[in-house]
Amino acid sequence: MHFVHVVQLYHPVTSGSVKFFVELAAQLVRRGHRVTILTTTAGELEAFWLPNKREFPAATEVLAGTTIHRFPIQRFSPHPLIYPIIRRLLVELGRIHVPVPFLRALSAFTPRTPLLNAWIIANAADIDVLHVTNVTLDGLIQPVLDIAERHAIPIVSTPFIHLGVATDDSLVRYYQMPQQLDILHRSRVVFTMTERERRFVIERGVHSSLVHTVGAGVTPTEVVGGDGAAFRAEHSISGPIVLQIGAMARDKGTLTSIAALEKLWQSGLDATLVLIGAPLEHFVSAYEALPLATQARIVLLAHATDSQKRDALAAAQLLLLPSRTDSFGIVFLEAWCNRIPVIGADAGGIPDVITDGVDGFLVPFDDAHTLADRIRRILEDNSLADRFAAAGFAKVTERFTWDAIGAVIVPWCLQAHSRQP
Repeated sequence: MHFVHVVQLYHPVTSGSVKFFVELAAQLVRRGHRVTILTTTAGELEAFWLPNKREFPAATEVLAGTTIHRFPIQRFSPHPLIYPIIRRLLVELGRIHVPVPFLRALSAFTPRTPLLNAWIIANAADIDVLHVTNVTLDGLIQPVLDIAERHAIPIVSTPFIHLGVATDDSLVRYYQMPQQLDILHRSRVVFTMTERERRFVIERGVHSSLVHTVGAGVTPTEVVGGDGAAFRAEHSISGPIVLQIGAMARDKGTLTSIAALEKLWQSGLDATLVLIGAPLEHFVSAYEALPLATQARIVLLAHATDSQKRDALAAAQLLLLPSRTDSFGIVFLEAWCNRIPVIGADAGGIPDVITDGVDGFLVPFDDAHTLADRIRRILEDNSLADRFAAAGFAKVTERFTWDAIGAVIVPWCLQAHSRQP
């Protein structure tokens, strides 16, 4: 069978959602299927609305048996405020029950990829299943679904809904707009990362028989074996390393991590904060405003390679991701494979991955005081750190390898082709 995945960001971008599709493609190819990735030239999220961000050339390549077509983005306007204004307008119109067709039409004024759509039209007869993802960028998905339905191509969706904090809908409202939920209603199969996300989708009217929690995984041999000593030498680090991997943004908890480390530095704790990931504009501004003494204790690695990530994991004593915008958090699995304890936010899908007090700590989102306390407890208690790391490693090997995830998800991909709409 020929599976076509439409993924807004793809390798070499390093994010959990990208890794999910890289590994799903590998699982399908291993079982003898053809896989094509249709993606964009965007090299980071902000490239969809800001023209000065990282982009890759439009091109076609083959990676591990998967064909990748990269198409250029057409932005409705280069002005940085237009995209957020349209998105906020869509939220408010959805709240007053404006008809879905109108919302879908309005979402077309967000970034578009007409050449990607043209490729699907030209190759429709050769596509068995079409897989869409990241419903927050629904403007790119809507025309794809229209084309698929015209050509009777089965649709699978993986929404990666960011649930945020239970008591605050300021984030999740950008994932539950009527035209976004309509994507799920039009799908034959919906994959969620956690049971929390599955319940959320079902509560919004998607039939439970269509929604399957598959989670994410890791291949342990691919994320271990880094050179921690070389990493320390390259960045002149002698003391403990607190590592955070993910986009550098407020919603990812990056600013909270810096605030927590500042508290610990003021109390005399010797540690270096290493941040790996794409920096968003607001983070860059916030970082540049920090005292030089604070900046000197932070190592920033934007767009790090897989090798650099492995080296950082090999060198670190603790991994943080106090984020409210993660539907799962693959970096926790990578840390556990390296026998590193973890701290995550009690938000999004993270509480379905970390068991608080067993294999890591959960902290309230944007609570630098509590985060600082948990960092100190782990760095000053080797037995606690070892216990968390061992429990996390056991969890990965029992439940969260890509082979285990593939055994669950591939049969549902196959059934999407045979299931009646």
